[in-house]
Amino acid sequence: MSLELAIILPTLNERGNLTPLVERIEAALGAAGWEVLIVDDDSEDGTADEARALALNNPRIRVIQRIGRRGLASAAIEGFCATAAPFVAVMDADHQHDPALLADMLAALKAGDAQICVASRFIEGASTADWDQPERERLSSLANKAARWITGVQLSDPMSGYFMLAAPTARALAPRLSGIGFKILLDLLATADAPMTVKEFPLQFARRREGESKLDRAVLFDFLAGLYDKTLGRVIPTRFALFGTVGALGVVVHLAVLYALLIVAGEGFAFSQTIAVLAAMSFNFWLNNWLTYRDRRLKRWGDFLRGWVSFCITCSVGALANVAVASLLEAQGLFWLASALAGILVGSVWNYALSSRFVWGRF
Repeated sequence: MSLELAIILPTLNERGNLTPLVERIEAALGAAGWEVLIVDDDSEDGTADEARALALNNPRIRVIQRIGRRGLASAAIEGFCATAAPFVAVMDADHQHDPALLADMLAALKAGDAQICVASRFIEGASTADWDQPERERLSSLANKAARWITGVQLSDPMSGYFMLAAPTARALAPRLSGIGFKILLDLLATADAPMTVKEFPLQFARRREGESKLDRAVLFDFLAGLYDKTLGRVIPTRFALFGTVGALGVVVHLAVLYALLIVAGEGFAFSQTIAVLAAMSFNFWLNNWLTYRDRRLKRWGDFLRGWVSFCITCSVGALANVAVASLLEAQGLFWLASALAGILVGSVWNYALSSRFVWGRF
């Protein structure tokens, strides 16, 4: 039987889930006609090594270990481009997505019933009873309403992470996909020139077999970033817009510290401005690490500390220019608030350019 379907599994610390999932896929699809493409974001638990060990005895398993690149959406895109199978499916490796749906989804695509098949958590016959995350369910419901407005496609679950479509269609859309965050289905639907025909399948959404979810409270921010990218991202690059948003919040921190030292404590302007710059810099690093660069987030304490030091070093020239310009303008009689804002503007472009490259962009 020739190869028909590639199942793309974006993974991060899923070592113990791989073997039982491959067994479930084989039970659902039989012994031939499919391959599993594991796209691993350099997991610390040895997921890529486990996948290679499986592949030694199972030629249907292939592995891409990504170094310096992270994110479910970009992993799926690499999977689209790495297979010769005529159809591709994306699903989680944590056993929340039931492989039993794969055969029916593939049959629907081959019959021409739809251009894309989606496993839905919210149509009749589906269930999220085992999910046990009511907060995430509410967020998904709100996100679905916004996604339907953006894509023009009437779906019960456009935020689903389990879907299947023709590989040539996925590759044709790939150059225009943003590759940001987790919601690759939304990216595909919003990028298509015309609304895609969709068929939904009820999903019994299960608990994770083991490990922890890769999503957190920043997922809503990640979703909004995806919507921004599909609407305004070609005018102002999304990452820069996120960095600028964090910077705007940093301005509030900067001005609050400056006001406290200059007006309340009566310190000199140059000293107050310097401390305000350091406070804002630290705040911006923390928030950018949590939100703007969450796909490259520094998590371990040592990495976080080194990242903070690197951020401060790479931004030091911008910080010096900030203080110098602001101090010069204030000494020339410009109001302290305007002087501070001018200094912030001078340093901001430098901060973005170098921190993107040397703090979160090793490659």
